[in-house]
Amino acid sequence: MAHAVMFARFGGPEVLELVPMTKPVAGAGQVVVEVMAAGLNPGESAIREGKRQDAWPISLPSGQGTDFAGFIVDVGSGVVGWNVNDAVFGHAVRGAQANFVTVPAGNVLHKPEHLAWEIAGSLYVAATNAWEAVAAANPVPGETVLVHAAAGAVGGIAAQLARLRGATVIGTASREHFDHLRQIGVVPVEYGPGLELRLAALAPEGIDSELDHLGDESLMNAESTDETDLANVAVMVANHQISVPVAAIYPLEHVQDAYRELDVGHAHGKIVLSMLPVGYARQKVRGIDMRETEATKDDPNRPPVPHTVEALPPVIGHLPGHPHPKPGFDAEFEPPVPGEAEETSQAATPGAE
Repeated sequence: MAHAVMFARFGGPEVLELVPMTKPVAGAGQVVVEVMAAGLNPGESAIREGKRQDAWPISLPSGQGTDFAGFIVDVGSGVVGWNVNDAVFGHAVRGAQANFVTVPAGNVLHKPEHLAWEIAGSLYVAATNAWEAVAAANPVPGETVLVHAAAGAVGGIAAQLARLRGATVIGTASREHFDHLRQIGVVPVEYGPGLELRLAALAPEGIDSELDHLGDESLMNAESTDETDLANVAVMVANHQISVPVAAIYPLEHVQDAYRELDVGHAHGKIVLSMLPVGYARQKVRGIDMRETEATKDDPNRPPVPHTVEALPPVIGHLPGHPHPKPGFDAEFEPPVPGEAEETSQAATPGAE
């Protein structure tokens, strides 16, 4: 049965529910997409908690989610250029976290063949924000750009876009993210007290432009937008010019735990919901109890986050008619419950000894 994430009252992740839904029919100018992956964004938590009612009032019950990727399953009258089974990605207004989403045809783009589902399904808000911020700063070769929160989703893409323009990019982050920033060509600097002195040492000639407060939440409330910026970033990601880390993939039914991890604020990369999760042979996971982590997130003496043996369970499956490229490859597997340490069956991959 198909489901949609809904909330009937304002609050934390605990107010989120999976509500049964029927497969919608596309109206004039619309397409219906069966969703494969849907990304999470911090602004969605703020909206769900009722903190944006002055700017973007919503009525309850409400759906949730902006970014998505999937296959078109219905095309409305007047729509040209789209066909059933086209692989697409794009955005919705509080409705992406569902098995089916209905959007204006202009809200979707063809998914590049080599763009992974989990990235395509979580790209719209981060990519569009980053592109617009860098375009406004307009860095040129020889300039130095400071990007705040450069290890985050928006900051990470913005830092790489500025670097591709030829600028020297300095990115603020915690020390645990320094190696990643160096790998994408960004000079890391620790945020916090003393930042100005550290910046003076790294850029004695000064900073030419500074990118801060990059999240534009209005994007999550726009019924239809120009998708050009999104398309540009998607091609760069598919061509490996830009890296977009994925911190975790949760099954749709674990949406509460997904937002608990997002709200803690320590994830390195995007957190994504998978609508067709599958496991694989010898998958090993030691998950994090996000409810416990959420309860202690403000405690300076809290124990360190436990190491995750493998950070991306489960992987994203395939629709009927779109089989796995290696038939029989996927092992039977029940997706892990976040917070429970577990190891999958030791059964070998089919065909292996």
